Amino acid sequence: MDRNTTSTKPSLPRPSSVASSNAASTNKNRQYAHLHAQLAQLNAHLADTENLLRMTAVQAQDMRFLGGYVGALFMGSAKVLGEESVQGRGNQAAEDKES
Repeated sequence: MDRNTTSTKPSLPRPSSVASSNAASTNKNRQYAHLHAQLAQLNAHLADTENLLRMTAVQAQDMRFLGGYVGALFMGSAKVLGEESVQGRGNQAAEDKES
């Protein structure tokens, strides 16, 4: 056999390089699939967070209303109790003068 006849054959890729490129492609596809799953989970968590923030905003408005309502009750009760206290002192002073 002549050396020239062997060199004219087209070069075939080495089996090790084909295997390594297949392994790299498989790893890349696996990583893309994992990234896709993580992005889907992140998207779901962001949707949950958005719903929770919306509910929190509604509840904050309700708490503001309740705070105003309770404050008005406290002011009203303080006025009523304050008047009773003043009247009680007046009645007590009148009783002391009569005694």
